Amino acid sequence: MVPMQSKAKTVLEYLKSLPEDRRKAIEAVRQVIKKNLGKGFVEAMQYGMIGYVVPHSVYPAGYHCDPSQPVPFAALASQKNYMSVYLNAMYGGVVSEDWVRARFEAAGKKLDMGKCCIRFKKLEDLPLDVIGDAIRSVSVAQYIEQYEETVGRSGSGGAKKATSKPSSAKPTKKQASKKKVSSKKVATKKKVAKKSGSRAVTASSGKKTARKR
Repeated sequence: MVPMQSKAKTVLEYLKSLPEDRRKAIEAVRQVIKKNLGKGFVEAMQYGMIGYVVPHSVYPAGYHCDPSQPVPFAALASQKNYMSVYLNAMYGGVVSEDWVRARFEAAGKKLDMGKCCIRFKKLEDLPLDVIGDAIRSVSVAQYIEQYEETVGRSGSGGAKKATSKPSSAKPTKKQASKKKVSSKKVATKKKVAKKSGSRAVTASSGKKTARKR
């Protein structure tokens, strides 16, 4: 499901727009995230949700999908039928899915999870210590290293690679012409090599015949 995107410009504005029960739940999870958030990450509104990101001041290349956006690390949102916590570090395995599942089971909580989205309908469904531990376990350096490996890029140079067009486009007439000329040259070289080989074989056969005589 596509997350509901709020038009709120600040986190406080976002919280004020929520029903009281949702606001209390989201605020409680927010405080746990902020308490455990590593140095270098910052809180901001992103894609209509409360986001926790690597700002451009730390990682100038920005998000590979949209370099004008900072790299998303985690998010918190109120959806139509549930609330959700997004732990992007699960994509590359810095936060293990198996670890999250085991911790939920140990806490006696039912886990409703997508690729990196943990859904909950009320605060009691969510073991807050698990969220706190997951957030605290990842430093900015670890996350950026995982992020770059995941998207196959490194630094600002990688941003250009990630946004460049694939090389599957049809060749231009000039490229096609060069390719034909190149193919003709290769074919000519093969013919010359074949003739040279044929002459060498003939000469060799002649020597053998001369020796027999």
